[in-house]
Amino acid sequence: MGMPITVEVLDPDANEATLDLVFDYFVAVDERFSTYKNDSEISRINRGELAAECYSDDMRTIMELGEYTRKETQGYFNIYRDGYCDPSGIVKGWAIRNAANLLKAQGFQHYYIDAGGDVQVAGSKDGCPWRIGIRNPFNRNQNVKILTLSDQGIATSGTAIRGQHIYNPHDPQGQITDIVSISVIGPDVYEADRFATAAFAMGRKGIQFIEKLADFEGYMIDSHARATYTSGFERYVLKS
Repeated sequence: MGMPITVEVLDPDANEATLDLVFDYFVAVDERFSTYKNDSEISRINRGELAAECYSDDMRTIMELGEYTRKETQGYFNIYRDGYCDPSGIVKGWAIRNAANLLKAQGFQHYYIDAGGDVQVAGSKDGCPWRIGIRNPFNRNQNVKILTLSDQGIATSGTAIRGQHIYNPHDPQGQITDIVSISVIGPDVYEADRFATAAFAMGRKGIQFIEKLADFEGYMIDSHARATYTSGFERYVLKS
């Protein structure tokens, strides 16, 4: 998937086969949705080699979720640009959530999946909520906040690692320079990821969009290293 993936399962009956189950799933997702693989399904679609009636069930699901999210976000989330489809902005969170559901279906209760900084947690670690850091986009070796989460997802969108890779569909030629990152806590990582992408595309007003969503919180850092966060965000911050 073009990103580091970390999986930690704390249940005592977890073993190597448990991890293989998760990583095999991620490999299958990559084979289907990678825009960097010439033989992937999405690459074939973009070359016009695959008709819509021949799409896989997973591809149909992603296309539908992408369109649903576009409508929910007033067009700020869009998997199409200049006739080219790149569903990466919705596939990652969807795949992480599906991988977590694989573990849940196996009866596991305490686990952590991190794919490129987007995280799904379940249960606890050492009897306490999982601790998740929000990286400083100006100094990747530093965390600006440590959060405590359980049975939730968190995703961050920004330019610190990949540069200007998120675009505003309402201003396709412009660059988003007023903010550098926005982290979103949601009921699961799929929900957090798609709304983090849309909120970043909105620029400064993205944090206001997150504020209005029930069961979501956000933390935005602007180009001057100033933070703005939603009204309920602080309840997740680890108290020193």
